[in-house]
Amino acid sequence: MNPLAAGTPPSNLAEARALITRLQSDLQAQQRSMRAPPPEPTTCCGRGCNGCVWEGYYAALAFWQEDALAALAALPAQAGPSA
Repeated sequence: MNPLAAGTPPSNLAEARALITRLQSDLQAQQRSMRAPPPEPTTCCGRGCNGCVWEGYYAALAFWQEDALAALAALPAQAGPSA
């Protein structure tokens, strides 16, 4: 499944990185800016803990993705007539 097309968050790091790259590229192409995506965790112990840092990362990334898609969907500001 393509997380960008579906608007669903990625489920692995490769998808997350691809999503971030694509959305940042699309934002730049539309000359829109927003906050940076969440940083990747560096403290995972690899034991599959309940409440793993990766769960928090993917949750934060879902919010970032939602904001990025909203920014991309927003209509550009229309310049009014200068009278």
